[in-house]
Amino acid sequence: MATETRKIVLIVEDEPVFLSILAEYLDEEGYQVLQARSASEAFNILASKPKLDLLITDFRLPDGVSGVMIAEPALKLRPELRIIYMSGHPAEIFDSGTPTLAVAPILAKPFSLDALKTQIERAVG
Repeated sequence: MATETRKIVLIVEDEPVFLSILAEYLDEEGYQVLQARSASEAFNILASKPKLDLLITDFRLPDGVSGVMIAEPALKLRPELRIIYMSGHPAEIFDSGTPTLAVAPILAKPFSLDALKTQIERAVG
């Protein structure tokens, strides 16, 4: 029963060690965690999973792709999806002019796991 009520979180992060730390932490916090190291992996997951509660994405990803390029189409397909951006360069997200900033907080790297937990609780409860 408990697995049915777990919130499903997709983390998009190209740094394997950081992705692993985030995924392990969120799993321990009771979330079902899906991981993607690239935009193509993220889009495959978004296309194949009928339910996702939260997308946590790095802004700078390989091949010149930004987290905004993942979040904007994801929100068009799933308007109920919550987004959290992570970035070592948060000004770039503001400079992108994305309308998702109205609903998506930004966690500036480095951030604490407590800060991440707070943002997730605000996003999905």
